[in-house]
Amino acid sequence: MRVLESRIDTGSARYAENRIAYEALLSTLGERQQWAIEGGAGRARSIERHLSRGKILVRDRIDLVIDDGTPFLELSTLAGYGQYDDGAPGAGIVTGIGLVHGVPYVFVANDATVKGGSLLPVSIKKHVRAQDIALENELGVIYLVDSGGAFLPLQDDIFPDKDHFGGSFYRQARLSARGLPQLSVVLGGCTAGGAYVPALSDEVIMVDGIGRIFLGGPPIVKAALGEIIEPDDLGGAVLHTHTSGVSDYLADAEREAYGKLREICATTNQRRITDRQGWASFVAPEPPAFDPAEIYGIVSADDRIPFEANEIIARLVDGSRFSPFKPEWGESIVCGFARVWGHLVGVIANDGIIFSESALKATHFIELCEQRRVPLLFLQNTSGYMVGRDSEAGGIAKNGAKMVSAVANATVPKYTVLTGGSYGAGNYGMCGRGFNPRFLFAWPNSRIATMASETAQTVLVDIRLAGMKGQETTEEQVAALRAEVAEQYDTQSDPYYATSRLWDDGLIDPIDTRDALGLCLGIAARQDEPAPGPGLVYRM
Repeated sequence: MRVLESRIDTGSARYAENRIAYEALLSTLGERQQWAIEGGAGRARSIERHLSRGKILVRDRIDLVIDDGTPFLELSTLAGYGQYDDGAPGAGIVTGIGLVHGVPYVFVANDATVKGGSLLPVSIKKHVRAQDIALENELGVIYLVDSGGAFLPLQDDIFPDKDHFGGSFYRQARLSARGLPQLSVVLGGCTAGGAYVPALSDEVIMVDGIGRIFLGGPPIVKAALGEIIEPDDLGGAVLHTHTSGVSDYLADAEREAYGKLREICATTNQRRITDRQGWASFVAPEPPAFDPAEIYGIVSADDRIPFEANEIIARLVDGSRFSPFKPEWGESIVCGFARVWGHLVGVIANDGIIFSESALKATHFIELCEQRRVPLLFLQNTSGYMVGRDSEAGGIAKNGAKMVSAVANATVPKYTVLTGGSYGAGNYGMCGRGFNPRFLFAWPNSRIATMASETAQTVLVDIRLAGMKGQETTEEQVAALRAEVAEQYDTQSDPYYATSRLWDDGLIDPIDTRDALGLCLGIAARQDEPAPGPGLVYRM
């Protein structure tokens, strides 16, 4: 593979302007992530109350479990942002991937300082997403349980539907049946539905004095049976470890519980991150030849001004080495082979609007990667497929559908990063959320919607004016319509709106992208080779 050349002038005024603008985006991202961790004034009181009970904060709990000096890839940190009157930082749950004895595990950890650990609709969505990641990547799950169960005022959005609370139990049972360890440490209340998380686990540790499990707490027992009973007598750690058998181990304190958890993990016979299976090509990794921090100056401060895909690729892949596929044809999509942390990947990156030639080129390349069993990395930055008479006559609908079909049927691991715009069917053809990439990350400059705000203003205003045909309209009314559409699309295409709703697995700093992808690729490499799909028509 040849080393990519860069045409970026890091001393130019435009580079400096872009960098300043991007650093402002990163400052906002950092502030909002800190909000998710710390919350506001009301959260501070909850944290103080939590600590006064001798309990450890949720992210510190995870740190006590994972191997020293190893990273934790936290997912969807900003879930719930801007929702529920900003009363649910992080959706009240922390999920992510960490190493225990070198083995990757998914963590699902309740944050009892957010609504007492009660689960909101977005909390369930985050919980279920973590389990889906575990299933596809064949990872065990560690549950650090400190939850009051479902948030009852919103029970109709939590309880009955397919991917609601019951879906998390279904997934937990299926994960266990697949031989993927389900391990729970009970660190607080587990009430009603929350009781089933430890009950469905393979092994359970309860911490004396703070861990409790009951289908109905003391108030329900009093109301139903007239029986008055203390919480520990009803469902405490001693009762469930010595009498009911719901718990397998009793710990006197949290730290002791985490030591026992690590001991259990050592017996689960799971593949370590370094136990590659041979199907995925791997060589010793090397850093990019260009500084990844230069991405800040490459991404345009004005999202109407494009930036080159090759410049991004050069700062993400090993040694900035890239073997392009069909470089002289279908140039609005860049395809080629590279390595990320030593793992071979097929890269598909947008360089603008997707034309027919670009769609066919991407389709051909996806088929090559499927045939050769090479994972796919999509770098999204497109306004979508080309429209207009010539494009329609040239078969853009058919050729775009071929690309979409190839993405849908590819069985190799797929990963997506939103580096810029993700609009219209371009989101689908470039493996958006609906096409089940194993992980989807977004940069804080990204935008996602059916179309850009400027386009939506023209389209929707024209439609509304057509519906008002025969009525007099003033320039002020038209301007008001445009402003209304602009506000809707600007709000709903904002990356924080998207990440709050788990349309991605987290907003990340561009310089962290390579490391995040390296961990994700390493997880896939420890699995057996995925079974090939039904087969695609070569070159279509």
